[in-house]
Amino acid sequence: MRKYILILFIFLTTIVSAQVTVQLQAPNQAEVGDKIRISYVVNTNDVEDFQVKDFPGFRVLYGPSTSSQSSFSMVNGKTTRNSSITFTYTVQPTEEGVFEIPAGTVVVKGKTYTSKSGQIEILPASSSSSSNSSGHNGMHDSAENEEPQGRSNLSIGDKELYMDVSASKTTVYEQEAVLLTYKLYTLVNIQQLSGEMPELDGFHVQEIDSKAQMSLKYERVNGRNYGTAIWRQYVLFPQKSGKMTVPSIDFEAQIEVHNTSMDPFDIFFGGGSLSQLVKKKIKTPAVELDVKQLPSPRPDNFNGAVGSYQVSGSLTPQELKANDAATLRLVISGYGNMKLMKAPVVKFPKDFEVYDPKKEDKTVHTHQGAKGNVLYDYIVVPRHGGKYNIPPVEFCYFDIDKNSYQTLRTDSFRLSVEKSANESHVSAQSQEDLKVLGSDIHFIKLGKVNVDNNDNAFIVSAKYKLIYIVLSVLFIILSAIFKRYIKTNANYTRNRIKKAGKAANKRLHTAEKLMHERKVEAFYDEVMRALLGYAGDKLNMHTVDLTKDNVRQALAQKQVDNAIIDAYLDIVAQCEYARFAPGDPNATMDRIFTEATEAINKLDTILK
Repeated sequence: MRKYILILFIFLTTIVSAQVTVQLQAPNQAEVGDKIRISYVVNTNDVEDFQVKDFPGFRVLYGPSTSSQSSFSMVNGKTTRNSSITFTYTVQPTEEGVFEIPAGTVVVKGKTYTSKSGQIEILPASSSSSSNSSGHNGMHDSAENEEPQGRSNLSIGDKELYMDVSASKTTVYEQEAVLLTYKLYTLVNIQQLSGEMPELDGFHVQEIDSKAQMSLKYERVNGRNYGTAIWRQYVLFPQKSGKMTVPSIDFEAQIEVHNTSMDPFDIFFGGGSLSQLVKKKIKTPAVELDVKQLPSPRPDNFNGAVGSYQVSGSLTPQELKANDAATLRLVISGYGNMKLMKAPVVKFPKDFEVYDPKKEDKTVHTHQGAKGNVLYDYIVVPRHGGKYNIPPVEFCYFDIDKNSYQTLRTDSFRLSVEKSANESHVSAQSQEDLKVLGSDIHFIKLGKVNVDNNDNAFIVSAKYKLIYIVLSVLFIILSAIFKRYIKTNANYTRNRIKKAGKAANKRLHTAEKLMHERKVEAFYDEVMRALLGYAGDKLNMHTVDLTKDNVRQALAQKQVDNAIIDAYLDIVAQCEYARFAPGDPNATMDRIFTEATEAINKLDTILK
């Protein structure tokens, strides 16, 4: 028996002690004459005393009333008791202004704890609402009591619910951010509101994140206290100059209204309801913008960036062997049209193999446009040893605040490349102009010249006739061989085009084996050969001409859709990047293989 008493005692006394807190709960705004509740919540029931000072500007109608609650929970054998007690006052504001809500003080186990004080803004009572002696918690009840005489109480007037739009500025430059704010004004109880920004011609649009729940706030307009809220905010970037218009937006609201005309007997027997949803159309005004051209002349290195920016760069590694990869990273930070600007141009040495820059966007939408960082990674492969200098990278943008073009520059970059064992000396010279080491005009020979004065002309000799006959026979033989070569080459071209898909599938089969063997670099090389090899076979292009630009031009001449061309060449670029990119290229092998197979099959269907 004692054992069970001890267990029960431990069960009841094993409580997780927590710091005593006192929280003040009160609305931020109210009207004169409203009945509002001010509560002080203590996270324990062991309150020995509670005190609060007077409420200036309010008439206390009731309080403090007390309510308490408690609960037990057990997790992993540990018992926790949660309890609280709430002290509530019902007060009525008697005048407008901003008033302080006093702090509440409690005594728990001989210790004193005090809440924070607060503030509440009291607005004048809405027009014609002074008779609403019952008060209301918000603007909806007062609106329902303000039905103008002579109209149905199921209709909503334009002054009771409307949407306004404002622009942060109406005169801007091209590509300068403009913030549009759509603000709701309501005196009624809205249950649902729908409406979206239409497609805008001549603008790039970014919506400010508005996932947070919309909360209404009092705002006094023409003697009435409207509930207001920011419904949507958009950042617009004008893409051309001139007078531009943001059209009006149509919204539809569903509003709950009291149906006082309904017969109570019909309501009792299921024939109606005291409240009803009414639809209301809302149309916002249009916004006119005056868009100015960017100043001329524009610098040659201007890439379309408008805003405020900083730029920095780094090169890693700074020492490597020939045919190894290095990454030059540029970081552009600031705010503006960052999602629309182009990558800066970097002047690498001629014998560097350079890949298209990889862009990483780390920006968020703000009132000033995109804000944050944009990273550009340029992967380069030096083919020969030596000491190289990469000049500073320039980034030019138009500064809105300074009303002028600004050019930022990074430091120059030094790269030390160690000559590799398999470096080709011949290919090294292919990047440079050949130098003439000898003289192409020799000295005129001086002195006596012996001239052979032969009366027998060579053209009438038997030797000449023999050479003429031999050359004629050779010409006939070579003509026959050339005709046969043309015919054979035509057959070869037809066979090459016909078997392009089969050759590509064979390479993809080899790539699949390499993928399963996790031979990363060999896998990406084989996929690239499959993609470029298929294009070369199908388009009858020589290997030396198989560049992405040449392939793009040849496919465009075959009337292939630009989206398909971009997707095809993007896979080639991903293969190039994955060979040298930092990170785990294994993670993308399956995806690259699938996309390459689908791209070749799609192109093969089009080029039949």
